[in-house]
Amino acid sequence: MDKLIIIAGPTATGKSDAAVALSKAIGGEVISADSVQVYKGLDIGSAKITKEEMQGIPHHLIDVLEPEEPFNITIFQHMAKEAMKGIYERGHIPVICGGTGFYIQSVLYDIEFTAEDTDMSYRHELEKKSTEELYAMLKEVDPDSCETIHANNIKRVIRALEFYHETGYPISAHNAEQRSRKPAYDAHFFVLTDDRAKLYERIDARVDKMIAAGLVDEVRALKERGVPRMSTAMQGLGYKEIYDHLAGECSLDEAIYKIKRDSRHFAKRQITWFKREPDAIWIDRSIFTDPSREIVEFMLSQLSQHS
Repeated sequence: MDKLIIIAGPTATGKSDAAVALSKAIGGEVISADSVQVYKGLDIGSAKITKEEMQGIPHHLIDVLEPEEPFNITIFQHMAKEAMKGIYERGHIPVICGGTGFYIQSVLYDIEFTAEDTDMSYRHELEKKSTEELYAMLKEVDPDSCETIHANNIKRVIRALEFYHETGYPISAHNAEQRSRKPAYDAHFFVLTDDRAKLYERIDARVDKMIAAGLVDEVRALKERGVPRMSTAMQGLGYKEIYDHLAGECSLDEAIYKIKRDSRHFAKRQITWFKREPDAIWIDRSIFTDPSREIVEFMLSQLSQHS
């Protein structure tokens, strides 16, 4: 089977830096598994890696869509597979890097997805309901999905309800069945983590840095451009909260508080998700004195043991 490296984990654990350093050592190219970095113009709030930070390593699925365009799991899977095809042809190794666990698993296990619902009447009915009503409906028919889907992620909540409406079967059970498939690649799955308190401190500091770097102006420009509020791009953490602020629905301080709170909750759900991966190699940043160097050395030692 073709080789595949995965570097996953919660937000703010240094995944991008590790992916670049490892790619330099093994002849890799990075594929971003991120639902926001794929969009042009969403740079600050997505903590998008810069050209300088890439250090010459090719990166795929970054800055490839306009903010008005849709992006979902099936689009990601198709684009990632296309990128991987080219990487293998060049004799390189794909390094999937990101915190969106379902995206990563869609490639690793070559998950099959059902066709999108063609009956739009049920979706329109759901779109009229409040966030609280939708989440209550999901808890009733598919409580397991509530462990990995945040109430504010309306698109995923609606898709889960649609799936149940179409099939009478929870989408969480369908996804679990798909995850039980064997990996389609000779994969090494690394998960970066950290002491919980340190991780939350870094998340808060990252949000403050984003605000100082101009996140409000970035969202304002997207709003003035006419990017719809319910677009996939505007559902990203940091973007929807600042959009609410610009719409006069909350103060900037309230928006910042929500971003930090929801980012911490998101990190917790990411850890829960990756704990389901049976062959993952967990790497705790807190045990290293020089994480940026020692983490990559540890990854290389693991790769050499299984080469």
